[in-house]
Amino acid sequence: MPNRAFIGIGTNLGDRAANYREAITRIAEIPGTRLVRQSSIYETEPVGDLKGAFLNGVVEVETEINADAMMRRLLAIERVMGRKRVRGKKPSRGKYRPRIIDLDLLFFNKEVIDSRTLTVPHPRLHERLFVLAPISELAPALIHPKLNKSISEIMSALKSPYRVSLARAELLRPHPVKRPALAR
Repeated sequence: MPNRAFIGIGTNLGDRAANYREAITRIAEIPGTRLVRQSSIYETEPVGDLKGAFLNGVVEVETEINADAMMRRLLAIERVMGRKRVRGKKPSRGKYRPRIIDLDLLFFNKEVIDSRTLTVPHPRLHERLFVLAPISELAPALIHPKLNKSISEIMSALKSPYRVSLARAELLRPHPVKRPALAR
């Protein structure tokens, strides 16, 4: 029986829509993994001192690999797409940085994992409307195994000062390729 996982996607640098689409394509290409569903895409205000709105969403996958292997694959996708993680910074400085892509393993089955390299469920998802809104589209009755509340219960109790809204359709369309005019 395959594992069920939810992955958060975020981007606020460059062509955000292209970054988002590329991340989904790369997730779907992970061996032994099948993309089941994806949420709508949300445009969200950045947290902290960042400039530039994010595109955020969630995908649900079924996979034959375990949580650690999935996290390693997600980190590899981030690296291939150009994400540079800053190591050695104090959590209060550099925690919220602009990023080409951010992939978070939000849930993996009903597991609670707390290791040096992985924490599942994601430790701050219950504080983030930009995660709760898209995951509530896919699994509103999903029970958070540590909080013992459904996603919809957590979302309805959250008081977030950050704006989260559905992304505009024109923002998500691929940019037309400009072709040089033909000489007559």
